[in-house]
Amino acid sequence: MKLIVAFLIVFLFSGNTTFSQDDAMKAWMEYMTPGKVHENLAKGVGEWKSIIKFWMAPGTEPQISEGSAVSEMILGGRYLQSKHSGSSFGMPLEGISIEGFDNAKGTFFSTWIDNMGTGIMYLEGKYDDKTKTCLYEGTVFDPMTKKNTGVREIVKYLSDDHQIMEMYMLEPDGEFKSMEIEFTRKK
Repeated sequence: MKLIVAFLIVFLFSGNTTFSQDDAMKAWMEYMTPGKVHENLAKGVGEWKSIIKFWMAPGTEPQISEGSAVSEMILGGRYLQSKHSGSSFGMPLEGISIEGFDNAKGTFFSTWIDNMGTGIMYLEGKYDDKTKTCLYEGTVFDPMTKKNTGVREIVKYLSDDHQIMEMYMLEPDGEFKSMEIEFTRKK
């Protein structure tokens, strides 16, 4: 808490004369306070079974495996953290995703790290209430080409107990579906 107060004091007195101290404090409070969107993210809390389909290249057959995830809200209900486990190419897979909603930007974001690499995938997206779908876009670094590769991810919220995530890699020749994960809440 002391660090937050110190940061706010430095920010408020850093020469930013565009905003009054009251305006700055109000903006920070709005930025840091979880809201209805964060309550909706909390619907993902629990244990999940996953069926994972992974395509190495367009036109190939998918590798299919099973996994699980345990999800919890962290940092005062601001972020949904999910710890995933399963297998990939016959090796144990562990991954951590963090999903959130940035109050200031008005966008969702998703991060992914795992034991199959040393980088991070970062995506931002918008939620469509009519289709109960969140469309994310971002990049991931490709260790083979040594370049960032575009990624598009669609998360379909079929119910509070059932979700499907589809991932598409954006290649120079177009995009291809590289992954699909079906999540079902464990009862």
